[in-house]
Amino acid sequence: MKRICIYSGSNLGFRPEYKENAKLLGKILAENKIELVYGGSRIGLMGQVSNEVLKNNGKVIGVMPKGLFSGEMVHKNLTKLIEVKNMHERKQTMAELSDGFISLPGGLGTYEELFEVLSWAQLGIHKKPIGLLNVSNFFEPLLHMIQNTCTEGFMSESNIKLISISDNPSLLIEKMKNYTPPLMENKWRELPYK
Repeated sequence: MKRICIYSGSNLGFRPEYKENAKLLGKILAENKIELVYGGSRIGLMGQVSNEVLKNNGKVIGVMPKGLFSGEMVHKNLTKLIEVKNMHERKQTMAELSDGFISLPGGLGTYEELFEVLSWAQLGIHKKPIGLLNVSNFFEPLLHMIQNTCTEGFMSESNIKLISISDNPSLLIEKMKNYTPPLMENKWRELPYK
């Protein structure tokens, strides 16, 4: 993996562990010579990861829609800033540039990005690893919902195997390096009743 796309909050969250792990992930990316691809902001967890990659002599590519956000949010010290027309182009560009994806705690935008790459993986559009950095069990309710989706017959169990999960940034990177895409079961199921 040469580049990993990080999805994360534009806020820091209330727990100090979120910031600590975002910084640690940035350091580990730089140490492994893995470039960061992300949304280009200097604030929140996004800013923490990018600052740490840069501080440790790593490379950072930011992708941001032109004129969508205040200029104060744009990180000015990136290796490269790519300006795009809109959010759709932003997500597509980040996906094309990346060899894998990691989601840190975040809000609606983070969830949207995570579910989009999961959906693309389910459909076979890509076979790249997708990781969740499950700091302080942040993603446990989401993982429960995904399991319930399988239990209730809306998704096959093979979809759960699309996600690599760890609360440790180093272990998550190792899991992603060793990722093998699961054999996907048929997406459509027969009705259990007639």
